[in-house]
Amino acid sequence: MDVLVSVLAVVVAAAAVMTTTALVARRQGRVAVVDVAWGLGFVVAALAAGAVGLLRDTGDAWRTLVLVGLVVVWGGRLAWHIGRRTAAHTEEDPRYEKVLGGPLREVGMGVAVRKVFGIQGVALAFVALPVAVGAAHEVRWWPLVVVGAVLWLVGVVFEAVGDAQLAAYRAKPKDQRPQVLDTGLWRYTRHPNYFGDACVWWGIWLAGGLASGWVAGLATVLAPVVMTYFLVFATGARLLEQTMMQRPGYPEYAARTSGFLPLPPRR
Repeated sequence: MDVLVSVLAVVVAAAAVMTTTALVARRQGRVAVVDVAWGLGFVVAALAAGAVGLLRDTGDAWRTLVLVGLVVVWGGRLAWHIGRRTAAHTEEDPRYEKVLGGPLREVGMGVAVRKVFGIQGVALAFVALPVAVGAAHEVRWWPLVVVGAVLWLVGVVFEAVGDAQLAAYRAKPKDQRPQVLDTGLWRYTRHPNYFGDACVWWGIWLAGGLASGWVAGLATVLAPVVMTYFLVFATGARLLEQTMMQRPGYPEYAARTSGFLPLPPRR
């Protein structure tokens, strides 16, 4: 029963965030605002699950606080970074126009809710399951909480360093920078930020799901799998690369650089 209450809190939080985001998107005329809401949605979901766990005195309070802290730091940083980067943008992201089949003003909010906000709301609630389960269970294998936190840290470092390197690259005048960023972490993976995201959620699964026992681990293992799928094949790298492949130098960069896992560049 405690697990169901925690999961319900996460579902309600995800629905509330995506409903609010859809209203904002309708006012602004673009669905790209969901990128900021994605990180914030996890923050709200984690806070909701944590509040339920602490108020109902389920699980281990220290692990609940750790899980909530990991998600809040990750989601807050992601929302801040994307919000700062897109603050001056008023046009739609080409990725979402492709998903919608046209601009929002032409396809309508019904299509946007069905193809973007609804899907991302369900995905958000599903990916956050290890947090909901962890808040309602006692820790069975505490070393996995430590391992998960370390993997989370690796992911956050990849995201933060990759974003900083990309920002420094974009800050240079176009005539003074190479066609493609292929140094630093970007030398080993074309998407260090997406790889970092995957590490973060596999770490949270270890700390919140598997650390609670085999049953909880198996019941929530699809959460990081779904997150990784979104990052690689759905709204992440796959859609972005359809646009990037049209830029000079990028096909050659893609031919020698790993698409996701950091690997030495190919000759």
